Amino acid sequence: MFGERLKLARKRAGLSLRDLEDRLNRQVSAQAIGKYERGEMMPGSPVLIALARALEVSIGYLLSPMQARLDGVEFRKKAGTTAKDRARVETEVLEQVERYLMIEAILELDSACWNHPLPDPQRRVIRDLTECEALAEQVRARWNLGLDPIPNLTQLLEQHGIKVLLLPLPAGVYGLTGLVQRPEREAVPCIVVNRAATLERRRLTLAHELGHRLIDDASPAGAEAAAKHFASAFLMPAASVRQDFGTHRHAISPPELMPVKRGYRVSAAALLVRCERLGILSPSALAYAFQTFARGWRTMEPEPLEPLEPPGQTGTLEAPERFEQLCYRALAEGLIGLPKAAELLRQPVDVIAAAMEGPGTANADHH
Repeated sequence: MFGERLKLARKRAGLSLRDLEDRLNRQVSAQAIGKYERGEMMPGSPVLIALARALEVSIGYLLSPMQARLDGVEFRKKAGTTAKDRARVETEVLEQVERYLMIEAILELDSACWNHPLPDPQRRVIRDLTECEALAEQVRARWNLGLDPIPNLTQLLEQHGIKVLLLPLPAGVYGLTGLVQRPEREAVPCIVVNRAATLERRRLTLAHELGHRLIDDASPAGAEAAAKHFASAFLMPAASVRQDFGTHRHAISPPELMPVKRGYRVSAAALLVRCERLGILSPSALAYAFQTFARGWRTMEPEPLEPLEPPGQTGTLEAPERFEQLCYRALAEGLIGLPKAAELLRQPVDVIAAAMEGPGTANADHH
């Protein structure tokens, strides 16, 4: 168990065996670290302390047993993502989901089992992309969404048992999905989205990854194309879009698009494409739009839903909140102490303590 933990922490730090040897100032060799990871040797206390310090984890973390593993990981990425980047992301995901499952176990919650939105949990075989419309309608009906826009897709997925993580992923990686396997319990679906992406892109990625959880990879229509079609149909129901724009248009103007885009909380380009798929716009009308007023919309979102400045601070709206709420719930109930809450939330103890005092406490004390 120690070896698995050590390997997980090393990969999360993005270090090779040789890199970790250097970070330890050659206190222990790369060969010895490899033996630790394979379970062939156990380090003594001085080396254990040095490893924990070098990898910025607690000794307790390195010695605790592994309770989960990540299977069936599927990246949504552009070409060029390295194996090292992939390994680092996967280990970070597994470590975060483990903390998530730990706090649910402490609170004795059953919500780790996800509420599958279909009567038959088997993945659907999509032979024609038009079948994605019915699938999206079925999911909406099962989750009682009606035809209204989904105000917070992250919250919706978390409510139904899907673990949603917002992480700084490598450039070009939009997101990934996978199953977290647990001993003698049902696997937990997990969706990860790139913190650096716009809110519009993150929502589309979440819906896309949900599609991959529902659609058979061997679908004749193509799993990737089907998931993409499902995502747009799920976020922008056909009946609602036709109500917004009519059944057939020669053109749609930007002043019409912007309020509808904000309502569905999608990108303007995705909304235009959705209109073409529904036959509201012809392929030539869509092409003309992207050649004129919508030129550049695929790379630069017009009137974005959340500000893009300052750099690196995106990913604030519709962020996952359930894990943090559960940690504070356990703390309030006395099921965990401040040190454990700080470890789970990766925050200093004084930050957790200040949060427990409530907003405005510091100002009240000052006055």
